[in-house]
Amino acid sequence: MAAVFNTFDAFEDANDIGANANSSDKVHVRVQQRNGRKCITTVAGLADDLDVKRICKAFKKNFSCNGAVQKDEEAGEVIQLSGDQRTNVKAFLVDQEICHSSQIVLHGF
Repeated sequence: MAAVFNTFDAFEDANDIGANANSSDKVHVRVQQRNGRKCITTVAGLADDLDVKRICKAFKKNFSCNGAVQKDEEAGEVIQLSGDQRTNVKAFLVDQEICHSSQIVLHGF
C-alpha cells in the first residue's frame, strides 16, 4: 500500500502579502533597547499626506508617554515614543482607520 499525502505549503501566502500592500506601504513599528529596562518605540512609514505631529500628540495623550517627531533621510518622519508601545500603536492605528492591520509590521524582541 502506497501512502498518499496531501502536499500543503504552510508558507504559500507568505509571498503574497496583499494585492494593494507594497513594501513601501508598510508601517514599521519597532522597539529599541536603551539602557537597563528603558526602551523607545519608533513608528516609521506613515503616509506623507498624514499630519504626523497630530498623530504623535494623540499617541502621547492616549498612551500617557512622551514622544517626538524626528526627520530621517531614509524613512521620512519617524515618531519616537518612550516605552514599549507596539501593541498600543497598532491598535490605535487600526481603530482610527489610519491604516489596515495588514499594513502594520511589528518588530523587536
